[in-house]
Amino acid sequence: MDISRRTLITAGLGAGLVIALPGTAVADQRNSEASLPADPFTLGIASGDPWPDGFVIWTRLALSPLAEDGLGGMPTRTVGVAWEVAEDPAMRRVVRRGVQQAVPASAHSVHVELRGLTPGREYFYRFRAGRHISPVGRTLTSPAWYETPAALAMSFASCAQYEHGFFTAYRRLAEDQPDLVLHLGDYQYEYKKDSYVVGGGNVRDHEGPETVTLEGYRQRHAQYKSDADLQAAHAAAPWLVVWDDHEVDNNWADEAPENADPAQLNDSASNFRTRRAAAFKAYYENMPLRAPSVPAGADMKIYRTVQWGQLANFHMMDTRQYRDDQLAGDGWRKNVGERLAEDRTITGPGQEQWLLDGFRKSTARWDILGQQVFFAERDRNKAPDIDDVSMDGWDGYAASRRRITQGWVDAKVRNAVVLTGDVHRSWANDVKVDFKDPHAPVVGSELVCTSVTSNGNGTGSVTDPTMAWNPHLKFYNDQRGYVRTTITRDAMTADYRVLDYVSAPGSAVSTKATFGIQDGVPGLQRRG
Repeated sequence: MDISRRTLITAGLGAGLVIALPGTAVADQRNSEASLPADPFTLGIASGDPWPDGFVIWTRLALSPLAEDGLGGMPTRTVGVAWEVAEDPAMRRVVRRGVQQAVPASAHSVHVELRGLTPGREYFYRFRAGRHISPVGRTLTSPAWYETPAALAMSFASCAQYEHGFFTAYRRLAEDQPDLVLHLGDYQYEYKKDSYVVGGGNVRDHEGPETVTLEGYRQRHAQYKSDADLQAAHAAAPWLVVWDDHEVDNNWADEAPENADPAQLNDSASNFRTRRAAAFKAYYENMPLRAPSVPAGADMKIYRTVQWGQLANFHMMDTRQYRDDQLAGDGWRKNVGERLAEDRTITGPGQEQWLLDGFRKSTARWDILGQQVFFAERDRNKAPDIDDVSMDGWDGYAASRRRITQGWVDAKVRNAVVLTGDVHRSWANDVKVDFKDPHAPVVGSELVCTSVTSNGNGTGSVTDPTMAWNPHLKFYNDQRGYVRTTITRDAMTADYRVLDYVSAPGSAVSTKATFGIQDGVPGLQRRG
């Protein structure tokens, strides 16, 4: 019954089995109850936040994923869910097993935090509820803190608008067999049907109204999690997740919503906090996050560092919850001098200090910032005395950006790389402390992934006029996809993977461009 890794990734996501597999008895559920009437593993399985001796494994039970009450058609009782972790995909060499209680108050979600495993190795896992067995997922522990592995295959993605296309990019990402996946936000979108329409029309529809209540956010997450391509990507490798804006509300900033609409419960900071609390609770319920990220009402800590031995530190950031409100009504604005104010922050003081402390303590080859919005300066106006920049990106918080970049320079970080989502286009950028000084040295790199589906198929354009007077912007492409990286001691290689289309399922994937970053040599080198 040998199962290849590729078979697991591409075909191991069918309906949950209703019989035990030979020689792989699943842990008994000592609170055994009446069997559920159908497969409850319709939302798949996932793992995340690896550390040297463990990781989180996740599932959420749902008999009817799109139920309007957000509870997935589950009975209003606790269900015992058995879990197993093994050294092989056939689940013969089980090393840990147990039972977790899935309770209605948490939408029957299950988070199991494993400890005591071997650093730097591959594991497999699955769940059982009654007679139903989940698919098998693959995950990894990170290397021991003192080890420097030869290589890490890491892919990252963002911005998956269900209505704008099919999630083929997730399937292709899984087929690349990464060891780690970073999702940089906009995992789901809040809009009701027909309110965010791409050119040519949406190919799928959201269920339910705009997500405002806990029931709505739970239903929307379930709709996304029901997608087989997304399930494939989750089952292929552990994920590190952070949100951007659409997990709550477009372009939200701390306690400020995008609009003041009494019908949407966000006509005041108090009511927006109610909405935010609902979004955060549903987000935790549906993501493979550790216990420190359990929300406390409208507050939830998702910024954290995950260490991959001495090879890399992944500083996963939150550029929404603690930021100052966008200036000048948000959007692209010209000559907004307040954006340069020293006291403006996109991270909040606490997160900024955490990041700067992380730089100072780092002994890794690569310090990688997993964050949401465009980091490098992107001025749309050619005139030197007029700037036209986005108030939502780091350009709207220029002093905050300078403190971060100067912080890694002062700490002598060996290689600083910023990973970005949000803008639905691929970019590759050199990073400076002072973008206005043409002679300022390059001190790091930014890799910007395009969207999984948001904005539809794209134009295929490979040029943007702003690149002519922003020489640090090195690459642009308007297609959907993700970025695949290989990180070694000597270099980080980034392949910009793009799809021909997302308006129908099954697109092929290809590499549009490849960039390298050499150890100790800041800046991007085009390789293909």
